[in-house]
Amino acid sequence: MKDFRDLQVWHKAHQVVLDIYRDTNLFPPDERFGLIAQLRRSAASIPANIAEGCGRQGDGDFNRFLQIAMGSACEAEYHLLLARDLHYLTAERYEHLVDGISEVKKMLAGLIVRVGGDRFRAKAAAP
Repeated sequence: MKDFRDLQVWHKAHQVVLDIYRDTNLFPPDERFGLIAQLRRSAASIPANIAEGCGRQGDGDFNRFLQIAMGSACEAEYHLLLARDLHYLTAERYEHLVDGISEVKKMLAGLIVRVGGDRFRAKAAAP
């Protein structure tokens, strides 16, 4: 079991979620159960899945939750694009948020390779 608070990717993902919550407070009220909920849910799912994966036994489970976090990051990225195209986000805020998501995706990809690589090395070393 790992402590998710030790992972830089978790900290970055958590900060992105906080930023998204702040920015979605400015969306039209009629989006409360639509885009606001979808964007917040997909963004919050990223650090939540990293945390859940850390609580699981073995790198295989951890890797699976990292993959789910990556899917949530891609979903949040689309919702940000939609919010920009609907003019709910300024170009500047969109760029800031999407840059954060992109950085999280890169960090997740690196961690997925490391976790998966360790698992494959362990199998190769077994008699």
